Amino acid sequence: MTRIVIADDHAVVRKGLRQLILEADDMTVVGEAASGDELLTVLRSRPVDVVILDLSLGVRSGLDLLKHIKSELPRLPVIILSMHPEDLFAVRALRAGASGYVEKNSAPEDLLMAIRRVSRGGTYVSAQIGEKIAADIARGGAAVLPHERLSDRELEVLRLLGSGMSVTAIAHALNLSVKTVSTHRTRVLAKTGLRTNAEIVEYVISHGLR
Repeated sequence: MTRIVIADDHAVVRKGLRQLILEADDMTVVGEAASGDELLTVLRSRPVDVVILDLSLGVRSGLDLLKHIKSELPRLPVIILSMHPEDLFAVRALRAGASGYVEKNSAPEDLLMAIRRVSRGGTYVSAQIGEKIAADIARGGAAVLPHERLSDRELEVLRLLGSGMSVTAIAHALNLSVKTVSTHRTRVLAKTGLRTNAEIVEYVISHGLR
Protein backbone atom coordinates (compact mmCIF):
# COMPACT_ATOMS: atom_id res chain seq x y z
CA MET A 1 0.00 0.00 0.00
CA THR A 2 1.49 3.31 -1.10
CA ARG A 3 1.33 5.91 1.69
CA ILE A 4 0.68 9.43 0.39
CA VAL A 5 0.75 12.91 1.89
CA ILE A 6 -1.16 15.73 0.18
CA ALA A 7 0.11 19.31 0.50
CA ASP A 8 -2.18 22.03 -0.85
CA ASP A 9 -3.42 25.23 0.77
CA HIS A 10 -6.97 24.75 -0.52
CA ALA A 11 -9.10 22.40 1.59
CA VAL A 12 -11.43 21.57 -1.30
CA VAL A 13 -8.48 20.46 -3.43
CA ARG A 14 -7.12 18.26 -0.63
CA LYS A 15 -10.55 16.69 -0.16
CA GLY A 16 -10.88 15.94 -3.86
CA LEU A 17 -7.42 14.41 -4.04
CA ARG A 18 -8.08 12.30 -0.95
CA GLN A 19 -11.30 10.93 -2.43
CA LEU A 20 -9.57 10.13 -5.71
CA ILE A 21 -6.70 8.34 -4.02
CA LEU A 22 -8.89 6.36 -1.63
CA GLU A 23 -10.84 4.97 -4.60
CA ALA A 24 -7.66 3.14 -5.64
CA ASP A 25 -7.04 -0.14 -3.81
CA ASP A 26 -3.24 0.15 -3.79
CA MET A 27 -2.75 3.52 -2.09
CA THR A 28 -3.89 5.49 0.94
CA VAL A 29 -3.58 9.02 2.38
CA VAL A 30 -1.61 9.17 5.64
CA GLY A 31 -1.50 12.94 6.04
CA GLU A 32 -2.45 16.36 4.73
CA ALA A 33 -0.83 19.79 4.99
CA ALA A 34 -1.95 23.32 4.15
CA SER A 35 1.48 24.93 4.52
CA GLY A 36 5.15 24.17 4.17
CA ASP A 37 5.68 23.99 7.91
CA GLU A 38 2.74 21.60 8.32
CA LEU A 39 4.11 19.40 5.57
CA LEU A 40 7.56 19.17 7.11
CA THR A 41 5.99 18.28 10.47
CA VAL A 42 3.97 15.48 8.87
CA LEU A 43 6.97 14.10 6.98
CA ARG A 44 9.05 14.02 10.14
CA SER A 45 6.36 12.18 12.10
CA ARG A 46 5.43 9.15 9.99
CA PRO A 47 6.51 6.88 7.12
CA VAL A 48 5.55 8.31 3.71
CA ASP A 49 6.04 6.84 0.23
CA VAL A 50 4.96 9.73 -2.02
CA VAL A 51 4.26 13.45 -1.53
CA ILE A 52 1.83 15.37 -3.74
CA LEU A 53 2.96 18.99 -3.47
CA ASP A 54 1.18 22.06 -4.80
CA LEU A 55 3.59 24.36 -6.61
CA SER A 56 2.46 27.25 -4.40
CA LEU A 57 1.59 26.91 -0.72
CA GLY A 58 0.42 30.44 0.01
CA VAL A 59 3.25 32.71 -1.08
CA ARG A 60 5.94 30.09 -0.49
CA SER A 61 7.38 28.54 -3.60
CA GLY A 62 6.83 24.82 -3.94
CA LEU A 63 10.24 24.59 -5.59
CA ASP A 64 11.89 26.11 -2.52
CA LEU A 65 10.00 23.69 -0.28
CA LEU A 66 10.86 20.81 -2.61
CA LYS A 67 14.57 21.52 -2.18
CA HIS A 68 14.11 21.55 1.60
CA ILE A 69 12.31 18.20 1.50
CA LYS A 70 14.97 16.61 -0.71
CA SER A 71 17.73 17.86 1.59
CA GLU A 72 16.10 16.02 4.52
CA LEU A 73 14.59 13.06 2.67
CA PRO A 74 16.50 12.69 -0.59
CA ARG A 75 14.89 9.38 -1.56
CA LEU A 76 11.28 10.50 -1.00
CA PRO A 77 9.44 10.88 -4.34
CA VAL A 78 7.61 14.20 -4.74
CA ILE A 79 5.02 14.91 -7.41
CA ILE A 80 4.45 18.59 -8.16
CA LEU A 81 0.77 19.33 -8.77
CA SER A 82 0.20 22.70 -10.37
CA MET A 83 -2.34 24.92 -12.10
CA HIS A 84 0.49 26.14 -14.34
CA PRO A 85 1.17 24.43 -17.69
CA GLU A 86 4.03 21.97 -17.74
CA ASP A 87 6.07 24.02 -20.17
CA LEU A 88 6.41 26.80 -17.57
CA PHE A 89 7.64 24.85 -14.56
CA ALA A 90 8.03 21.11 -15.17
CA VAL A 91 11.68 21.12 -16.22
CA ARG A 92 12.55 23.48 -13.36
CA ALA A 93 10.72 21.20 -10.90
CA LEU A 94 12.52 18.09 -12.15
CA ARG A 95 15.87 19.84 -11.85
CA ALA A 96 14.96 20.76 -8.26
CA GLY A 97 14.38 17.09 -7.41
CA ALA A 98 10.74 16.36 -8.25
CA SER A 99 9.92 12.86 -9.49
CA GLY A 100 6.88 14.01 -11.42
CA TYR A 101 4.82 16.98 -12.58
CA VAL A 102 1.05 16.87 -13.08
CA GLU A 103 -1.23 19.74 -14.09
CA LYS A 104 -4.35 20.21 -11.99
CA ASN A 105 -6.52 20.02 -15.10
CA SER A 106 -5.13 16.60 -16.02
CA ALA A 107 -7.31 13.51 -16.02
CA PRO A 108 -7.55 11.79 -12.61
CA GLU A 109 -6.00 8.68 -14.13
CA ASP A 110 -2.87 10.68 -14.94
CA LEU A 111 -2.27 11.50 -11.28
CA LEU A 112 -2.82 7.88 -10.22
CA MET A 113 -0.41 6.76 -12.94
CA ALA A 114 2.14 9.30 -11.72
CA ILE A 115 1.85 8.07 -8.13
CA ARG A 116 2.36 4.46 -9.13
CA ARG A 117 5.30 5.28 -11.37
CA VAL A 118 7.24 7.44 -8.90
CA SER A 119 6.55 5.01 -6.04
CA ARG A 120 8.45 2.40 -8.08
CA GLY A 121 11.38 4.74 -8.57
CA GLY A 122 10.37 6.17 -11.93
CA THR A 123 9.70 9.67 -13.20
CA TYR A 124 6.43 10.99 -14.56
CA VAL A 125 5.93 13.75 -17.12
CA SER A 126 3.61 14.01 -20.09
CA ALA A 127 4.79 13.10 -23.56
CA GLN A 128 4.79 16.79 -24.49
CA ILE A 129 7.15 17.82 -21.70
CA GLY A 130 9.34 14.82 -22.48
CA GLU A 131 9.78 16.25 -25.95
CA LYS A 132 10.63 19.67 -24.46
CA ILE A 133 13.30 18.13 -22.24
CA ALA A 134 14.79 16.36 -25.24
CA ALA A 135 14.75 19.64 -27.18
CA ASP A 136 16.44 21.47 -24.29
CA ILE A 137 19.20 18.87 -24.23
CA ALA A 138 19.60 19.05 -28.00
CA ARG A 139 20.14 22.82 -27.92
CA GLY A 140 22.44 22.64 -24.92
CA GLY A 141 19.92 23.77 -22.35
CA ALA A 142 19.57 27.25 -23.81
CA ALA A 143 16.62 29.19 -22.44
CA VAL A 144 13.98 30.42 -24.87
CA LEU A 145 11.84 32.74 -22.75
CA PRO A 146 13.31 35.51 -20.56
CA HIS A 147 11.97 34.07 -17.28
CA GLU A 148 13.68 30.74 -18.03
CA ARG A 149 17.00 32.50 -17.45
CA LEU A 150 16.07 33.21 -13.83
CA SER A 151 17.09 31.22 -10.78
CA ASP A 152 14.29 29.64 -8.76
CA ARG A 153 14.41 32.47 -6.21
CA GLU A 154 14.43 35.13 -8.90
CA LEU A 155 11.44 33.50 -10.57
CA GLU A 156 9.64 33.47 -7.23
CA VAL A 157 10.31 37.20 -6.79
CA LEU A 158 9.17 37.87 -10.36
CA ARG A 159 5.88 36.07 -9.74
CA LEU A 160 5.23 37.91 -6.47
CA LEU A 161 6.05 41.29 -8.00
CA GLY A 162 3.73 40.35 -10.83
CA SER A 163 0.94 39.70 -8.35
CA GLY A 164 1.27 43.28 -7.12
CA MET A 165 3.29 42.71 -3.95
CA SER A 166 5.84 45.33 -2.89
CA VAL A 167 9.50 44.55 -2.21
CA THR A 168 8.85 44.99 1.52
CA ALA A 169 5.87 42.62 1.47
CA ILE A 170 7.85 40.02 -0.46
CA ALA A 171 10.73 40.28 2.00
CA HIS A 172 8.33 39.62 4.88
CA ALA A 173 6.60 36.72 3.10
CA LEU A 174 9.85 35.00 2.16
CA ASN A 175 11.68 35.82 5.38
CA LEU A 176 14.35 37.74 3.50
CA SER A 177 15.78 41.20 3.94
CA VAL A 178 14.44 44.06 1.82
CA LYS A 179 17.96 44.50 0.45
CA THR A 180 18.09 40.86 -0.69
CA VAL A 181 14.72 41.10 -2.44
CA SER A 182 15.78 44.36 -4.07
CA THR A 183 18.90 42.61 -5.36
CA HIS A 184 16.77 39.80 -6.79
CA ARG A 185 14.52 42.38 -8.44
CA THR A 186 17.52 44.07 -10.02
CA ARG A 187 18.72 40.73 -11.39
CA VAL A 188 15.24 39.93 -12.70
CA LEU A 189 15.17 43.22 -14.60
CA ALA A 190 18.64 42.64 -16.01
CA LYS A 191 17.93 39.08 -17.16
CA THR A 192 14.48 39.71 -18.61
CA GLY A 193 14.93 43.19 -20.06
CA LEU A 194 11.89 44.43 -18.14
CA ARG A 195 12.17 47.95 -16.73
CA THR A 196 9.33 48.62 -14.31
CA ASN A 197 6.95 46.83 -11.97
CA ALA A 198 4.14 47.57 -14.42
CA GLU A 199 6.04 45.72 -17.14
CA ILE A 200 6.66 42.85 -14.70
CA VAL A 201 2.92 42.59 -13.96
CA GLU A 202 2.10 42.57 -17.67
CA TYR A 203 4.76 39.94 -18.37
CA VAL A 204 3.66 37.65 -15.53
CA ILE A 205 0.02 37.82 -16.62
CA SER A 206 0.76 37.32 -20.32
CA HIS A 207 2.93 34.26 -19.62
CA GLY A 208 0.55 32.65 -17.12
CA LEU A 209 2.99 32.88 -14.22
CA ARG A 210 0.54 34.07 -11.55
